Amino acid sequence: MKINVDGKEISIKSVNDQDYISLTDIAKKRDSQEPFLTIRSWLKNSNTLPFLEMWEKLNNPDFKPDQMDRFKLVAYEGRVNLSPKQYIEQTGAIGITSKSGRYGGTYAHRYIAYHFAMWLEPAFQLLLVTEFDRLKTEEATRLDSEWSYSRFLTKVNYGIQTEMINRNIVPRIGKGDKPFVFASEADLLNVAVFGMTAKEYREQFPKEKGNLRDTATIQQLTVLANLESINAHL
Repeated sequence: MKINVDGKEISIKSVNDQDYISLTDIAKKRDSQEPFLTIRSWLKNSNTLPFLEMWEKLNNPDFKPDQMDRFKLVAYEGRVNLSPKQYIEQTGAIGITSKSGRYGGTYAHRYIAYHFAMWLEPAFQLLLVTEFDRLKTEEATRLDSEWSYSRFLTKVNYGIQTEMINRNIVPRIGKGDKPFVFASEADLLNVAVFGMTAKEYREQFPKEKGNLRDTATIQQLTVLANLESINAHL
């Protein structure tokens, strides 16, 4: 995924379900040939490391604060031109990732990327935040539309499934057991997709509004709609 910020293409990737923005692409705003030098200059800045340390303490239980103290000491003395890889390896940091090679580069959690962009050029940081927010708003709107369509599809296919039950099963068992058959067929698919029945969901989440299908993901609803169609055919 990429966004265009002030004429520069900035890559975004997902790391543990979080958005990480390319520091390498942002750094090209200053040095298009050797962006890694810009990132290293930022990394040893006296304002950068305390910010990174606080982010890691808030988000990373495996962060090594003692190692961070050593890293800061060396960075501030300026004896060594420290790299993101060295920072990650020494402190166990997860807010920044760095990989060599053609498809590599240095990425950081969006909050850290915003900090880097602010250090580089405040106006550019504002453009980056604005464009990223626009992207996420469009993405949320699209996902909401896809979810609504998938939920609608499961309701349509559920209707087809109940019609087939009415035609093929109810005449054999009697109308008195019809509600039980509808529920058992629905729960057969609920267990396959969600791992629980509708009743088990209500017992486990008594404060939730609606049923377990109302809290499903797009992927779950898509699978459920397909299973309902197959079940109706069977």
